[in-house]
Amino acid sequence: MANIFEADSQKLIDMAASRLKESGIIRPDYVLYTKTGPGKERVPSSEDFFYFRCASVLRQVYLNGPIGISKLRTKYGSKRQHWVRRHHHYRSGGSIIKDAFDALEKKGFITTTKKGRVITSAGKSFLDKLSNESLKGA
Repeated sequence: MANIFEADSQKLIDMAASRLKESGIIRPDYVLYTKTGPGKERVPSSEDFFYFRCASVLRQVYLNGPIGISKLRTKYGSKRQHWVRRHHHYRSGGSIIKDAFDALEKKGFITTTKKGRVITSAGKSFLDKLSNESLKGA
């Protein structure tokens, strides 16, 4: 039985995003019209961006849990492009990450503790099954 550490992360996130979309996670309406942070100039081009972010957040909670919004804001942040000054790192917006946490908690994949969000056994089995499928398909 394969686990998340052996699978290709991009394939795993793609598969998890499509399964989360099929499972009935509701995308907030504002996601299509909002930038992901102050370092970005445009909104995400993909309509399924929220599902990819949910899958990525679930993977990060699996790898680094317990983890909170602040660390994920730093991880998903980017450099802002200045023409005169140097580039500086800007943290990502927290509302999309918070909504992803809420959606994953409703599905039962993560839970909240005093130290941050941790993955549940249902979330582990979900990601392990997907990583097993991705390795069999490769």
